[in-house]
Order: sequence, then C-alpha cells, then structure tokens
Amino acid sequence: MRPQTGRVKGPKTARSVAARPQGESLWAGARLACASVLALVLVLSCGCACHPQSSPGATVAPSAPMVGELTAAEVVRVVDGDTAIVVLGDGTEERVRFIGIDTPEDTSEVEEGGPEATAYTTAAVEGVTVFLELDVEERDKYGRLLAYVWLEEPADASEAEARAKMLNARILLDGYAHLMTIPPNVAYVDYLRTYEREAREASAGLWARNGDDAS
Repeated sequence: MRPQTGRVKGPKTARSVAARPQGESLWAGARLACASVLALVLVLSCGCACHPQSSPGATVAPSAPMVGELTAAEVVRVVDGDTAIVVLGDGTEERVRFIGIDTPEDTSEVEEGGPEATAYTTAAVEGVTVFLELDVEERDKYGRLLAYVWLEEPADASEAEARAKMLNARILLDGYAHLMTIPPNVAYVDYLRTYEREAREASAGLWARNGDDAS
C-alpha cells in the first residue's frame, strides 16, 4: 500500500464512478477475481503444508504407557520377600506389600524358600531409596500400603523398564515368588505373568529346587 500524501481524496460520487470507461471497470473486476483465486490457492497450500497427510499404509508407532505418580521412600527394614517397612519424605512410616507377587512366608511361619526370598529382597533394597507406584486400591485389609516398587525412576511404563527397574518384576524373574493377582490392582499383570513363566521355564531361584512349585 502506497503511503498517503498530503492530498486527501474526497469520497467517490456516483458521477465519478459512472465516468470511468467501461474497459477500465472490466479490467479492475478481472484483477479482483484473479487476486481472490490466488488468495484461495495460497490458503489451501498452507493448509496442506501445516497438516501433512501420512502416506498410505504408513503406521505410527504407539507411545509407551505412562507411569503413575511416584513417591520416594527409604526402605528401613525388610519384613519378608514381599513386604518392607519404608519411611516417606514427610517422615511417615509405612508397611508396604508388593503388588502382584507372593513369596514364601518368613515371619511367624517359615515356609520352605522363605528365608531365601527375604535375603534376596533385603540385598536388593534395605537402606535404599525406592519409588512407590500405587494402583487402584491403595491398601489391603491389614492396612498395608500396596505398591509397585521401582528401584530407579522409570522413563515410562514399558515392559523393558519394568523388567529392568521394578522390584516386583525382579523377584519374579529371579524365581523367588509366585504371581498373585488381586483385582483391581492389575496394572502390570501381563508383564508379571510373563516374568513368572520365564523364571519357571529357566528353573530360576526356588523353581530349581521345587520344579513347578516354588513355595
């Protein structure tokens, strides 16, 4: 747009418009139509560039599932293979029962394999800071906090991260627990079921001693 000069144009009157030659009016109309078409083409081109279409048959890799909220806690004492006493950041002490697994008893009743399972968990986490992830139901009928215990903060909730960093998974993989599923806390049940099967097939831990019965 050209800058205005000091001369101010007055409003066009019907006479001044009518005084234009017919050819000039037609030429102006044609230019206006061309400009409108060009503007439409530019808008459509921008839309295609901003929203590229995926090629036919292309697949988009699914994103890894996200981990729930994590709470840091220090493990001050291991009770047995699947239970520990922790202290939270605010000083609260909690008895934590590990979700999805069941190890042989090693408290008031001592079952075969219980001391080994307790020793395994003690070596893994006693005196260590872990990260607790809860599921749908936060406590059992005994008031214990139910949690997945992460040895390190996971990047996501993928199978690879659970296999490498979740204590519940490690205890199963190394053969010191059975799978124990109690709905509604089933967030990782498919992973845990796989880990128990792998341990049994590999005769890992207590499976080496008892075959199909690790208890």
